[in-house]
Amino acid sequence: MASTDADTQYVDHPLLAPSFIERRLYQLQLAGTAAEGHTLVCLPTGLGKTTVSLLVTARRLDEVGGKALFLAPTKPLVQQHAEFYREALSIPDEEIVVFTGDVSPDDRAALWEESTIIIATPQVIENDLVGGRISLREVTHLTFDECHRATGDYAYNYIAERYHADASDPLVTGMSASPGGDEEEILEVCENLGIGDVEVMTEEDADVAEYTHDTDVEWERIELPEEITEIRDALNDVIEDRLEKLRELGVTGKRSADLSENDLQSMRAELQKLMNNDQSEGYKGMSLHAEIRKLKTAVTYVETQSVEALERYFDRLRNAARSSGASKADQRLVSDPRIRQAMKDVNAYDDIHPKFSRMHVLLAETLGIEQGERVIVFTESRDTAEILTDFLNENFDARRFVGQGDREGSDGMTQNEQQETLDAFRNAEFEVLVSTSVAEEGLDVPEVDLVLFYEPVPTAIRSIQRKGRTGRQDEGRVVVLLAEDTRDEAYFWISRRREQQMEDELRDLKRATDEIVEELDDSQQQLGDFGGSAEAASADGGTAGESPSDPGSDVQPGLQEFTGDVESDDATEEDADEEGTETTEEDAADAVVATPDTDEDRIEIVADQRELDANIARELSKREDVQTRLETLAVGDYILSDRVAVERKTVDDFLDTLTGGDRSMFEQVGDAARHYSRPVVIIEGTDLYGKRDVHPNAIRGALSSLAVDFGASVLRTEDEDETRELLAVIAGREQENEGREVSIHGEKQSKTLAEQQEYVVASIADIGPVTARSLLSEFGTVEAVMTAREEDLLEADGVGQVTAERIREVIGSEYTGM
Repeated sequence: MASTDADTQYVDHPLLAPSFIERRLYQLQLAGTAAEGHTLVCLPTGLGKTTVSLLVTARRLDEVGGKALFLAPTKPLVQQHAEFYREALSIPDEEIVVFTGDVSPDDRAALWEESTIIIATPQVIENDLVGGRISLREVTHLTFDECHRATGDYAYNYIAERYHADASDPLVTGMSASPGGDEEEILEVCENLGIGDVEVMTEEDADVAEYTHDTDVEWERIELPEEITEIRDALNDVIEDRLEKLRELGVTGKRSADLSENDLQSMRAELQKLMNNDQSEGYKGMSLHAEIRKLKTAVTYVETQSVEALERYFDRLRNAARSSGASKADQRLVSDPRIRQAMKDVNAYDDIHPKFSRMHVLLAETLGIEQGERVIVFTESRDTAEILTDFLNENFDARRFVGQGDREGSDGMTQNEQQETLDAFRNAEFEVLVSTSVAEEGLDVPEVDLVLFYEPVPTAIRSIQRKGRTGRQDEGRVVVLLAEDTRDEAYFWISRRREQQMEDELRDLKRATDEIVEELDDSQQQLGDFGGSAEAASADGGTAGESPSDPGSDVQPGLQEFTGDVESDDATEEDADEEGTETTEEDAADAVVATPDTDEDRIEIVADQRELDANIARELSKREDVQTRLETLAVGDYILSDRVAVERKTVDDFLDTLTGGDRSMFEQVGDAARHYSRPVVIIEGTDLYGKRDVHPNAIRGALSSLAVDFGASVLRTEDEDETRELLAVIAGREQENEGREVSIHGEKQSKTLAEQQEYVVASIADIGPVTARSLLSEFGTVEAVMTAREEDLLEADGVGQVTAERIREVIGSEYTGM
């Protein structure tokens, strides 16, 4: 049914707040379809994708029950969606909870059980699933916001696989304004998320058109002055000099500094082959390759950003070259006479970049002559964002909007600072938002009069999302600044081609959704195999327990659940749910984790939180016979029982300990041996004796030390898969055959007298076990160490003046506690 308020109609539903969700036919049609099967919803930015998902959630909770899980890629987006859901639903606020890394794992474990709707970042949910803290069994609707991210190893893919395997009645909704640059990318997203249906609406659809307005895109060409091109040409000369050296090594035939990313990747691959064959030319060439990359970055700054941005980059380069452990590439660059001259020319340049001048004119026209209210300026570089903000504040009221990570010479913004900045922009407290790419996906800001691209965006997805910031209520304007005869020109054509390609693909996708769904069917119809019978998923992608829609009906499946009379007039006001903010830094779950209940018939493996960089724990968590748990372990990478702790080292890591002077591996194994009676070292990878220029006897010596000095069992595996299986076998033998339990503190075993003496002395001023043994050898007893004079302490091996003073200070100082 639909309620009315003056000229506006609203959607009625038992779980929706009265007179809140404006009734739009296209949203109701999309929601009706998405409620019947795993669906990708493609809808232009700002037209209410979140409302579509909310309508599906309301229906599922009302008809099926269970929980709903909504995933968004960043904390600001999560917070924004949570606010909207709390306003739009008649569910108590405390049952709509937020899961990000800011919420402790113990709290998350408890909140999961008590909540109805969880809105979360994917990394937190991934960690909670791997750690066994939550179950997706009762989740009856899972939404993937900005689902175009579901490629590669992104957390969405793992969560989707677990959801289809674990949920008793799954339903997936993917949402994106731009799901991919071509049909292959869109199909990849669908397959990764287990989606079997695609619903596309474009601005050309009649139901959508009335809520959109034209957005003009203007490309303005900027001519660079001679001073800037001279600096660029000098940098390119150095690039071509380094390329000639790589040509001599036979890894490239390129001579020109006009290199693509593919060119650079190809060179790196050839150099890697040389290094794998232990040829010194490979290491030399890789250093030259690093120089070229740094120089290409410098060229980009001076061509497309500003001389000020290049000056900042040069400062960082100089600081890096002066630091301890500086790379040869950095040192060679800053000592090259041509680079030193370029640095001087940059410092001497006292004019502004011509892009600055044109940007100033455009903002003056928009905010002054045309009496506009708001402008967004996008740039790829944080340096440029900060420089632009300072420049614009001379005549306008501008603020920056950047990611959360701190960088040299640049502080990031906290989540609260980001939110406060957006709130102030919405409330017209300032005129110009200068943003890096953090604001691309779903930035919830009001209509703006101008979106200015400081440089072209070569990725269609990002460009479309940026332009979505204008043209929702009134005709908007988009201007892209393009420096002539620079890489801006290349990005211009790439951007034009990719955007046109995406528009064509979306039109084709809309026209040929039946064919796309048929192509997906081969893999998606097997989704039922994950969680039960194959019949659980219908042939048209429907969810378990629901019948397919009536092919003869003119009404979209489930539409009547929300609308009542579908022929009534459509509403015209804008949605209450704009999209959310974005940050380039991904959220990470907390280090301290809760302890779940372990099923008695499953073996348990505790993994260190940092091991999530590998796929071992993630893959183990998918096994029915294994219960994984995440901890921040003080000892070991994996704990398999109360006596077995495993240190995992790749071949490269192991060899690094022999060539780099880093003895941490032996310290780690020593710690494991003190807490666990059966320490295990797994060395993962191939070609242990041939991968590096390390003498075989050095390798054998290290292996012998691990076995003889530390009592560790040293095992070899070829890859992560074999390591995973080995861990499962050892854990099974320990827990099932031996009846042992997992303990992250190791066996309770008493220390020998010598160990206790070493422990007491080692705790003095944190001097450590090596120095403790030296002192006990010198003085004979703990008492003698405690009463020794400073000059006597200096007689012990390894004890210097500073250590002796610290020992005496700790022993002889008056106690000031209590």
